[in-house]
Amino acid sequence: MINKIIILIYLSTLITGMIQCKLIIDKRIDSETQLNNEVVVGVLSQETSYSLEQKYPGQFESYIAASYVKYCEGGGARVVPIWIGKPKQYYRNIMRMVNGVLFPGGATWFNQSNGYADAGRHIYDIAVELNKNGSYFPLWGTCLGFELLTYLAADNVEHREHCSSQNQGLHLDFKPDFQQSRMFKNASKRIIEILSTEPVTSNFHQYCVTERNMSALNLDREWRIMSTNRDWNGLEFISTIEHKTMPFYGIQFHPEKNIYEWVRNKNISHTANAIRSSQYFADFFINECRKNFHRFPTQMELDHYVIYNYPTTFTGLKKSSFEECYMFDSDINYRHDPDEFDGGNSVSGVKNVASKKIKSKDQFKRIKYDE
Repeated sequence: MINKIIILIYLSTLITGMIQCKLIIDKRIDSETQLNNEVVVGVLSQETSYSLEQKYPGQFESYIAASYVKYCEGGGARVVPIWIGKPKQYYRNIMRMVNGVLFPGGATWFNQSNGYADAGRHIYDIAVELNKNGSYFPLWGTCLGFELLTYLAADNVEHREHCSSQNQGLHLDFKPDFQQSRMFKNASKRIIEILSTEPVTSNFHQYCVTERNMSALNLDREWRIMSTNRDWNGLEFISTIEHKTMPFYGIQFHPEKNIYEWVRNKNISHTANAIRSSQYFADFFINECRKNFHRFPTQMELDHYVIYNYPTTFTGLKKSSFEECYMFDSDINYRHDPDEFDGGNSVSGVKNVASKKIKSKDQFKRIKYDE
């Protein structure tokens, strides 16, 4: 009888230990797979392009093409606009609350003071700092934004080449090891088949980055090249890259155009496969942002910052390359200005001071893509 009791006690202790061990393992697995399902992405604005300025003379200072906002929303995120022409602390404060930043394509200079590239410089440096300190913070660059990423990684050294890839639909020429990348390692066979055989990527760029450009500045040591393409003249350029150790991604083409832009005669594919493959990139980027757990202090705070506070303009009516844009004047601000700067300056309390001043026309190149 005593032996039976001892055995029962032993079995009970063993089972209890196994249950506790399973709970510990389950808790660890939950922690490892935990994701942020309330993603907020910052989309950087840029100086009003020459074309938009001609259509809306003197009315606006900066803009965001609505297709980039829809692209993020289609992946399951909300969007906060990020202004140009702000001090570094503004970008630091915003990046404490959003889960990633998108550098959109467009038509502007990298050498314009207090503009797109200067804002990008602050964002890139802060993102590097965040990732090195253990906060997973993604950056995504599309077209001009892709080139901006390499420009910033090269410490503002201009390295692009002129190319001719306007209104060009292409399939991706993948590198042999492309599926070792984070961007493509989990892509389905069907997505890879579409991207590698059908002209579903929309290209609109007159400058590009080549493998030679990357090697010359030793950027290939830190960046993985997954695919290339050739422009109308046969020049090979890089079409997808990612940083080897940080969640920074760049694509030279425009997946948002396949889904959300309907301007005619631009050679933008709207086939079911083009939509499917384009959506893959939006889903991938937003899923990367789910790994970041920054949050706004309150829901009301978020409500005051989101893009919903600003109207869109139907720019397609004036023959713009964009169907819709968010157009901002020089005094644009968030609805609510909490005191978050040291010294009582607010996150958005500094007016845009984007200038038309050019640092050196000879040293840098003007960008003219979508507009």
